[in-house]
Amino acid sequence: MIIGITGTLGAGKGTVVGYLLEKGFKHLSVSKFLTGEIKKRGIEVNRNSMVRVANELRKKNSPSYLAEKLYEESLKQKGDYVLESLRNAGEIEFLRRRGNFHLISVDANPETRYKRISKRKSEKDRVTYEEFLRNEEREMNPVNYYEIDLSGCMRMADFHIENNGKISGLTKKVEEIYREICKRQHNNSYKLISL
Repeated sequence: MIIGITGTLGAGKGTVVGYLLEKGFKHLSVSKFLTGEIKKRGIEVNRNSMVRVANELRKKNSPSYLAEKLYEESLKQKGDYVLESLRNAGEIEFLRRRGNFHLISVDANPETRYKRISKRKSEKDRVTYEEFLRNEEREMNPVNYYEIDLSGCMRMADFHIENNGKISGLTKKVEEIYREICKRQHNNSYKLISL
């Protein structure tokens, strides 16, 4: 089984991944893959370089290129995988065609998310609130098919989580979704769920 994670910056995607790791999933990350590519090129790792390199790779290869690379990695070992930071509809379509794929979208209000990324202080999160909002606007409204399209990916999700509260509330929602996915696996039935 593969569970994909999409959603906005600072929404809690990493917490969802952490829960699935506790359930025995292996983790593959688009962000980690891109960070490796950026470092190979000798460029500073930040949000803009990640977006630029991701878009270049998709344009040169295919909209699903990043998911294809992670999927290839997942075939090296048996087991269930969580693929974090899916950001283009082509990536999701590619994974859906492989079968046994479920997509979770995570979102929260912008103020809450900005506070979260400010606290974690990762190299890709060092932006002002205004830059944060501009970046998100760009990533929600792509000009070209190969660009980041968060709103499109979030619309494609099987499960939606609104995460404006505490980690305990998010964990409870993820538990409910995980149980539903297991039930669907058993029954082979599908329906959209928002939490």
